Amino acid sequence: MAELTHFNDSGRARMVDVSQKNSTERTATAQGRVLLKPDTLTKIQQGKIAKGDVLAVAQVAGVMGAKRTPDLIPMCHPILLTSVDIGFEEDASLDHDGLCSITITATAKTTGPTGVEMEAMTAVSVAGLTIYDMCKAIDKGIVIDGVRLLEKSGGRSGDYVAKPV
Repeated sequence: MAELTHFNDSGRARMVDVSQKNSTERTATAQGRVLLKPDTLTKIQQGKIAKGDVLAVAQVAGVMGAKRTPDLIPMCHPILLTSVDIGFEEDASLDHDGLCSITITATAKTTGPTGVEMEAMTAVSVAGLTIYDMCKAIDKGIVIDGVRLLEKSGGRSGDYVAKPV
């Protein structure tokens, strides 16, 4: 079991000292889903959302979110991202609640002493929140679901690949 490192000797939160860690190439991929009404997905696909191109705006917002992660998550280090890529997969098939989905996948990369898992998950979350914001006028029941780390590579803890759900 890994030791929690974000506490000082007094038990208070701290930012971990990464100054002695080696700089390595690090990559993380995260994913989440946005569940929405079929009519909402159709309007997104047809470009009929009043605020504009939903997925284009969500893509830019996700990249911006990854870049701003240390401003949102208190103990995250500001890092130089070398790449952030966000993709969307639309699925019009209905789930048990009659909703369809957009799966958001984000991959973040850096070369440095700390990983980019939080940046990838923040990118997915902000992209999902942007979809909600742009569509809330016609679908207030949108759900952002299952944001999680799919895989990461690099660093002292090694590679990680999530088990399928």
